[in-house]
Amino acid sequence: MKYIDGHQVLGLLGRGGTSRVYKVRREYGPVRALKLFDPRSELEALQGREELLARFLDEAHRLAGLKHPNLVRVLAVHEDDPAYYLMEHFCLNLAELAGEGPRLEDLSRALGLDQVIAYGQESLAALEALHLAGLVHGDIKPSNLMLGDEGWVRLGDLGLSHRRGESLAGPANLVLGSPAYAAPEQESDPLSAGPRADLYSMGVSLFRLLTGALPQEGGPAASSLAPLTDAAWDDFFSRAMASDPQGRFASAKEMAQALEGLSVQWERRREAVCAAWPELAASQAHTVSNSVRRSEPIRVSLTEARRALGLDELMRPQAWPPRRLREDEPGVARDLDTGLLWQRGCSPQPLTWDQAPAYVRALNLRRLGGRGDWRLPTAPELISLLEPPQGPDGFCGPALLDSLAQRLWSADWATPLTAWYVSLDGGYVGRADRDCFFMVRAVAG
Repeated sequence: MKYIDGHQVLGLLGRGGTSRVYKVRREYGPVRALKLFDPRSELEALQGREELLARFLDEAHRLAGLKHPNLVRVLAVHEDDPAYYLMEHFCLNLAELAGEGPRLEDLSRALGLDQVIAYGQESLAALEALHLAGLVHGDIKPSNLMLGDEGWVRLGDLGLSHRRGESLAGPANLVLGSPAYAAPEQESDPLSAGPRADLYSMGVSLFRLLTGALPQEGGPAASSLAPLTDAAWDDFFSRAMASDPQGRFASAKEMAQALEGLSVQWERRREAVCAAWPELAASQAHTVSNSVRRSEPIRVSLTEARRALGLDELMRPQAWPPRRLREDEPGVARDLDTGLLWQRGCSPQPLTWDQAPAYVRALNLRRLGGRGDWRLPTAPELISLLEPPQGPDGFCGPALLDSLAQRLWSADWATPLTAWYVSLDGGYVGRADRDCFFMVRAVAG
């Protein structure tokens, strides 16, 4: 069993140019992320170990000095060998929520309009705090936008951050940022990139989350890819991703205000869109199925999950199930198609997979809806609750089920350390470590 300065290593989360990030836990303590200084040999030969270590520790202290609800918190900095710093651990980021794979040119899952607006506002609030502190992030992308247990975005990974006007040592061909998301000036003159480079990258990230595609020069506009958007959104993205930094929003605050304006416009249009709800709902690819859904928990391996659960390449249902819920007993909803009874609420706080059964047992002791046969639902049962994130069911009509429960544990597992969950807001099935914290909604019938 591997330890780093008394922290038990539970797994490797990622590898960068100057560090490795591990999932760790000290005895009886919470799970944390530990970023260990461990530069790649080629980078160390190019820039020198002392210079890389100085930058690593500077990054740690910069992040530790920032206190904002939408920034990842640094909990401790260890400067002696081994150099590392401890951060909050997050099970999900927005790239995972959108299903972004290693081939960035492939389509990802498009998120709902309300989601994109909320995540954009939270991310821009973090950027505003960063920029006011005189820092440029330098690597804004969905995978650096972490998703907390309560659903808020946390901006992390300041490994490429720098102060405005700061001189950075590096080779002549240095490129800061991730090419698919980086502003043009980060390629042509990376050391001069300012706050507006972050705004460009944020524009690319929001376009990706909203449409499932990366923007292309001369390619389709957002309004042609995301059915609920219009020309105002195209204007927003044109300004955010202007090739000339002077043509972009002047600040994160100004970009957030523009996004808020789009949110207000959407609220005004929502009523008209929902007036056509029956026609919109009929146009969705729902298929009525009265087949009996498996109620016994089983192991579903990653390789067989798509076939076993009827999922497409992005882990969404191959055909969206119907969802006709009606109130049954107090606190209970009945699915008219599957016959299942669902708890309308959810656990009062996120739970680990191993904590979920105790919560369900408590429901049975309380006799929710006069029943004592509540259980943790299987993945196929939870899939029956899914709906297209950009479909009308997601934003029209009253919510019969508690909307706070967006990611729900299933009773199915993949490995001894991982289990399956369903994301109602993302419309997909995912796999996560069993010590991640998701909500629990019980089922009966």
